Amino acid sequence: MGIEVRLFSNLREDKRKKVFFEFEEGINVFRIIRILNVKEEDVEILLINGRYGEIDIELNDGDTISIFPPIGGN
Repeated sequence: MGIEVRLFSNLREDKRKKVFFEFEEGINVFRIIRILNVKEEDVEILLINGRYGEIDIELNDGDTISIFPPIGGN
């Protein structure tokens, strides 16, 4: 099944903004961020198809995941 992953800000380190993957059925966001070497604590906002999502949600073919790190500042 095809999944599009969009990484933002410093999560892109040596990675493209959009990455397309083919995964087996039953993949969830947690497993994807592990594959991408992103730490769970570095994920502040997670969108699945433009809506807030949870890290343990099982994904479907054609889903788009957007992962944002914490935003710094005062």
